[in-house]
Amino acid sequence: MTTPPALLIAGHGTRDDAGAEAFRDFVRELGRRHPGLPVAGGFIELSPPPLGEAVTELVEQGVRRFAAVPLMLVSAGHAKGDIPAALAREQERHPGISYTYGRPLGPHPALLSVLERRLDEALGGTDRSEATVLLVGRGSTDPDANAEVFKAARLLWEGRGYAGVETAFVSLAAPDVPSGLDRCVALGAKRVVVLPYFLFTGILPDRVRQQTEGWAAAHPETDVRSADVIGPEPELLDLVMERYEEAVKGDLRMNCDSCVYRIALPGFEDKVGLPQQPHFHPDDDDHHHGHHHHGGHSHSHAH
Repeated sequence: MTTPPALLIAGHGTRDDAGAEAFRDFVRELGRRHPGLPVAGGFIELSPPPLGEAVTELVEQGVRRFAAVPLMLVSAGHAKGDIPAALAREQERHPGISYTYGRPLGPHPALLSVLERRLDEALGGTDRSEATVLLVGRGSTDPDANAEVFKAARLLWEGRGYAGVETAFVSLAAPDVPSGLDRCVALGAKRVVVLPYFLFTGILPDRVRQQTEGWAAAHPETDVRSADVIGPEPELLDLVMERYEEAVKGDLRMNCDSCVYRIALPGFEDKVGLPQQPHFHPDDDDHHHGHHHHGGHSHSHAH
C-alpha cells in the first residue's frame, strides 16, 4: 500500500501571538484527526515555524511527496507566488521531493455557513431583514484577490435574507472600514454587522474591530455590531482536507482568468509574466509597505 502524500499547511503569518498559536493548534488538530497522514504547517513570514522548517520536519519523517494547501481565503500574491516560490526553493534544498499545490479556501459554501453563524451570534435573534452586513477583507494590491472578497459578499447575500451585504478592506484597498460603514448608512442601514473575513484572530482583525468601535462611537444613531472571525471550526478542518484531496488528485481549478500575472489588467500591465520569487514583509503592523513590489507571482501550474 502506497503512503499518501503528506499534508503541508502554508500560513500567512502574523505578529499576533494568539493568531499564530491558533494556526499551530489548527495544524495539530488536523494531525490528530488524520493519524495515518503526516501533517505539518509553517508560515511564509512573521511567525514561527517558517514553511521551510515544516518541509524539513516532513522530510525527516521520510516524506518524499506532499500536497501543500494555502490556509488563506483568497488567492493574492502569497498564494500565487510566495508559496510556490518557497516550495520550489525547498525542492532545491531537498532533492527527490515532489509536491502538488492546492488552491485557497474561499468562498466555499462551508465557510459561508460559518460566516452566517457568526452573523447570527452578533445579531442575537434580531431580524436578519433589518441587518446590513459589512464583510471586511484583508485587502490587496491584487485586483483579483479583492474581487474574490466581493464574490464572497455576494454569495453570503444570496438567499439568506439580510438587508444587504457590502464590502470593505482593512488595508491596501478601498473602501476602508469607516467608508464601508458610511456606505451602508447612505444605503439606508439602521443596523450594521461588521463581519471580518479572516480565519483567525490577529493584528488586522483587531484593527477591524477598533475601527468599527471608533466609527460606532461617532455615530450613536446606528446600531453597529462586530462579529467574530471564522475560527478553527469543523467546517474549516473538513475544507482543508477537501483542498488536500483536490491537490492529490490533480484537480486544481486555480482562477487564472483575472490574474494580473497572466492577463494585462488596467494599471497592472507590468505584472504579466513576472517570474516567481520569494517575498518577505518587514512587518505586519501596517501593511502599507513593499506590497507594490510583489516580485513575481506566476502560478506554478506545472506542479
